Amino acid sequence: MIDTPDEAPFPSLSEADALPPSEQHAQQYAAVRNAHETELLEDYVELIGDLIVHQGEARSADIALRMGVSQATVSKMVGRLKSLGLVASKPYRSLFLTEEGETMARMSRERHAIVLQFLRALGVSDDTARIDAEGMEHHVSQETLDAMQRFSRQRGIPD
Repeated sequence: MIDTPDEAPFPSLSEADALPPSEQHAQQYAAVRNAHETELLEDYVELIGDLIVHQGEARSADIALRMGVSQATVSKMVGRLKSLGLVASKPYRSLFLTEEGETMARMSRERHAIVLQFLRALGVSDDTARIDAEGMEHHVSQETLDAMQRFSRQRGIPD
């Protein structure tokens, strides 16, 4: 972002914030790596659950369309989800979530809703809030989610 004469310069980080102690810094990066590992799994499981609830079934073609990927990509991910015990399927039938998959989908959906409502409470446009929430939901702690939810409720944003 380029500063204009009417804008104050964006605040810079203090040295302590920019370069925290090594152990803390390592923990921060470990948390991000862990979130990246589960991010795609959670997105697929959440979408499968939403398709089942709203359309009665979750077909690979619908997943590919909504994720913007090929059916081959969906097929690979479904294989991974099956091996992790999150999804089950029957020949020539749609996909089903296992109990573990249902739990993951519910938790992901709840995090998504909290982040989305928080961004709306901040005044972020709906389109932008939806896009941003999709990535942010995987990278926030429970402490931050709780704070986001309190903030939204204080502003009268429903859960």
